[in-house]
Amino acid sequence: MAQIIVRHIENDLKEALKQNARRHGLSMEEEVRQILRRAVNEEPAKLSGLGLGSRIAERFADVGLNAPLPEWHGQTIEPVGFDV
Repeated sequence: MAQIIVRHIENDLKEALKQNARRHGLSMEEEVRQILRRAVNEEPAKLSGLGLGSRIAERFADVGLNAPLPEWHGQTIEPVGFDV
């Protein structure tokens, strides 16, 4: 099996890993291995095929944006006016 060394890990991150490992009944090394396995084997995000605006809208869908967004519906966008 291969080995890797990760340098310059913040102390708080190391402590969090240690606490998670303890909570899961694992060594810290095994905790890190499992995290790496999950990260590598994760399915691509369901939003990866969408454009940036759609991904942003999906991410914040539960925040409560109720204003109409004309660009979603092919309408022209009015420029902002700066009347002084």
